[in-house]
Amino acid sequence: MTIKPKIIYNKIPMKKVSIVMLSYNRKKDVAEGVEALLNQDYKNIEIIVADNGSTDGTAEMIRDKYNDKIQLIALEKNIGIAAYNMGFDRATGEYIVILDDDSFPVKNAITRMVEEFEKNDKLGVAAFDVRNYYDYMETNTIPTFTSEKSSPRYQLAFNGAGVGIRTRCIREVGGYPAEFFLYWNEQDLSIRILNAGYEIQSFTDIISLHKYSPANRESWRAPFYYTRNLYWLIWKYFPLFTLLKDTSRMVFYSIYYSFEQNTLIYFKAMLSALFNIGNIQRQPAKKEIIKNLRLTYKLAFIYYK
Repeated sequence: MTIKPKIIYNKIPMKKVSIVMLSYNRKKDVAEGVEALLNQDYKNIEIIVADNGSTDGTAEMIRDKYNDKIQLIALEKNIGIAAYNMGFDRATGEYIVILDDDSFPVKNAITRMVEEFEKNDKLGVAAFDVRNYYDYMETNTIPTFTSEKSSPRYQLAFNGAGVGIRTRCIREVGGYPAEFFLYWNEQDLSIRILNAGYEIQSFTDIISLHKYSPANRESWRAPFYYTRNLYWLIWKYFPLFTLLKDTSRMVFYSIYYSFEQNTLIYFKAMLSALFNIGNIQRQPAKKEIIKNLRLTYKLAFIYYK
């Protein structure tokens, strides 16, 4: 007689999870991501898509094909990451999963995410292991890992292509900084969440697949917003001495790399940060958070090398 092994499933409360996806002219990718969400092991979900004025028929596709399964926020123009905040405001779940329009979680990811949130009430952010879609979809298999949490002291940000956030964190500290439009928004939100006393942890076995698109970063937008928003990040949260020191470094980089790469984009970004400083509100974070922060300053200055 063959004895079948007894399988024990983890019992977790089926609390509602809100999935907020931002879309902009990626109709095919959005459809693939939605299908992956509808096939999740975890069923108590609501899907919210904030469409940033797409012109490729994304909003129309959602209305026609998924009208009864998706809450659509159809914007008339591209307002950047501020559209995520509209999705956060509409979310009714206890947890929120944030996705790009070209990313989606693997089948068991949301179940695993909820398990971790339920174990630790101070966990504010469960960062997914965001992997390249093209590498892992070729074999159609997902590796299994033992859950390994990084030290909360050094896990200070997350990848917006796959992350879970406790909804009360968003309600308490606010969403993405709308004034940034693009880039550094994850770091900005992370600082506020840590400052409020929550933890950020990453999990190697909670996986999201992302269709990395290097071509999308070749326009002026990436170097401009990366540079300008880094100034603002420093000015918003850093203690005064560190603020002055790091601003001096940024000014030097902005001028030096403008000459080295024969472009004015970094210089323009610096001036934009200064002349629009009224868009940000200073709210210094705890010194230990800034001390442990790992920012790659030169990341903003590599685009014309």
